[in-house]
Amino acid sequence: MAYRSNVEDPSRPPAWVSRRTLLAAGLASAAAVPLAACAAQRGTGEVPRLLAADVARATPSASAPVAAATGGMTSLARRMMRAHAATANFVISPLSLACAFAMARVGAGGETASQLDAVFGFPTKGRDEAFNAITQELVTTAVPPTADGWKHGQPPPPPVVAIGDALFTAKDLPVGAAFLHTLAAQYGAGARPVDFTSGQAAEQINAWVRSQTAGRITKLFDALDPSTLLVLANAVYFKAHWQNTFVAELTTDGRFTRADGSTVTARMMSQVMSVRYAEVDGVRVVELPYARGPYAMWVALPSPGGVPANALDPRTLAAVPAAMRPTQLAVSIPRFDFETDLDLVGLLERFGLTAPFGQGADFSGISRGLFIGQAVHRANIAVTEEGTVAAAVTGIGMVTSGVVAPPVSFVANRPFAFVIVGGPDRVPLFVGQVADPTA
Repeated sequence: MAYRSNVEDPSRPPAWVSRRTLLAAGLASAAAVPLAACAAQRGTGEVPRLLAADVARATPSASAPVAAATGGMTSLARRMMRAHAATANFVISPLSLACAFAMARVGAGGETASQLDAVFGFPTKGRDEAFNAITQELVTTAVPPTADGWKHGQPPPPPVVAIGDALFTAKDLPVGAAFLHTLAAQYGAGARPVDFTSGQAAEQINAWVRSQTAGRITKLFDALDPSTLLVLANAVYFKAHWQNTFVAELTTDGRFTRADGSTVTARMMSQVMSVRYAEVDGVRVVELPYARGPYAMWVALPSPGGVPANALDPRTLAAVPAAMRPTQLAVSIPRFDFETDLDLVGLLERFGLTAPFGQGADFSGISRGLFIGQAVHRANIAVTEEGTVAAAVTGIGMVTSGVVAPPVSFVANRPFAFVIVGGPDRVPLFVGQVADPTA
C-alpha cells in the first residue's frame, strides 16, 4: 500500500510512500552521492529532513523468496534465544533484526557479504525483493498512533503494524548511488543527513525511534560513537486486541514453575475458547488470533523439563500450521510485560559474523572504509487480557576504518516460548520466551 509523503514538513517523520524520497543529486550520473548540500537541521529532538528526489517504491514480486527469508529469521531467532536467554525472559523481533542487516547487506561485498548471508540465512537471490514483499504485506500504517481511542465495551480496532527503515548519514559522506536506490525502492528508506559531530545526532535518531514505536522505545544507542558516519535503523511496532478477549474477572493468582523448579505467583488469564491447537515433536502449540487481521500469537509449551527455545526449531514451526486443528480448550496463560536489550556485536560474532565488525569490512557499496562499530537491538512486549503491544528497534552504527469437547487444558504455568506471526506466510514479527512472568 502507498502513503503520502510528508517530506515538506521536516518536523514530522515521513510516511512510507509509493514514490520514496532519496537524495536530490542526480543518481544516474554519479557512483557516489555526497550529502554536503543538504539543508541544516532545525534543532535537537526533531526527526531529520528526508532528502528528496522521488524513487518509486517497487511493487512486491509474487515470486519473491519470502519463505526463505522467513526461515532465516526463525533460525537466527532460535540461535539467539539459546545463546542469550537460557533461564531469563527474552523478546526480540526477528523481522527488525533481519531488515536492518539486510539493508547493510545491500552495500556489502566479499567475505562481509558471505558471512551476513550465512548468519542471517538471507536468500541467495531476491533478498531485497523478499523484504519489500514482507513489509508491504504486513504494514498497516507508516507511523503508529500514540493512542487508539479504544474503550472497554467497544468492538476491537484493527491491528496496528508499523515497520520503518531509516538511513542517517554524515552530511559530507559520499554514499553509493546504487545502495541509495535499492534502499529507497525495496525498503522505503531515504537518507536523513545529520551532523554526528554536533552532539545532536543521537537525539535526532532517538526522535525517529520514539515516533516509530509510539514512545515504547525511547532511544537506540546508549551513547553514539563520536566517529559514527552512518546509522541504519529499523523499527517494528505491533498492537492488536485478542479475537477472544480474556475476561479480566477470571484472571487469578496461579503458580508458575521456573526452570530451576522454584515457583512464583503469577496473574493467570483463563478462558474456555475455541482455538487452533497442535502437538508437534512433543511441543504443544495453541494459536491465539488477534481481531480483525491476519495475526496471531502461538504459545508453544515444551514438554515438562524441555527448553522453550526448542519450540522454535524451524522444522517444528514449519509443521505447526498443517498440524493445527480446531479445538475447544481451557486456555490459561500469564500476563507479562518485559523488555530485552542486546549488544549484537559480541552475540553475532559468536555465530561467525566477524567480518563486518573490523576494519577489513567490505561495505564499499555504501562508502569506502566503513565498518560496523555498534549494533544494538531493543524490544519490549506487554500481554494482557485485552491483547498485545510490542515494539522493537535495531540500530547499526557504521564508523570509518473442527470443535470438540474440551478434553484437555492448556496451562502455560512453566517456561514457554511465544511467536507473533503475521500474514499468510506467518512471518515472525516477535519471538521470545517467558521464564518468569513476574520478573
